[in-house]
Formats: sequence, structure tokens, C-alpha cells
Amino acid sequence: QVQLVESGGGLVQAGGSLRLSCAASGSFFSIGPMGWYRQAAGNQRELVASITTFGTTNYADSVKGRFTISRDDAKSTISLQMNSLKPEDTAVYYCKMSKMSRDYWGQGTQVTVSS
Repeated sequence: QVQLVESGGGLVQAGGSLRLSCAASGSFFSIGPMGWYRQAAGNQRELVASITTFGTTNYADSVKGRFTISRDDAKSTISLQMNSLKPEDTAVYYCKMSKMSRDYWGQGTQVTVSS
């Protein structure tokens, strides 16, 4: 019904930037509330940023001022611009969409920040 595919992960030095994208496809009229989550090795998956259907955004305290989430409804895509990256940002980043009472997850994309 809904498929999410993340892209844009990779290896970057501390202080650098990456831009993640999540493309949604399937049988739906429009995308619902969406968000980016991350899971570092040995840790619980945590919310990084979310965006409502109206464009209202929320961020984890650890990324405020550095990350920006956005949505492109015409392309059924959300993005996460990550600036001033730190080694502690290293994790697998997952895209999620809530639609028709269900949560849909992408497969994740690895972000590694070196010191």
C-alpha cells in the first residue's frame, strides 16, 4: 500500500553536511504526517524530526538549529538537511509515514560522521 525509500546517507567528516530524502509511493491520495528517526548501535530508535500535513515541524533537542525537515507534496517526498554534523549523529536514519491508521517505515540509510 505504501512504500518508503530513503537515500542520501553516507560518510562525512564532523562539521560537514548531508541531505537525506525519502520518497513515498503506493496507493494514497496524499502523504500524511511524516518523520525521520534514527537508531545508533546499541540504542533505541528515536525521533529526530517530524512534519505535519500543514508543514508544522518538531525537532529533537539534540538536532535543533542543525537539522531541517521539509516536505514536497507534489513529489511525495520529505527531506532532512543535516548541517554541522557530529560523530554522535552516526546512526541508521529511517523515514516514517502515518497513513490510514498505520505506520509505514523505510529500510533506512546509514549516516556515519567521522571525527
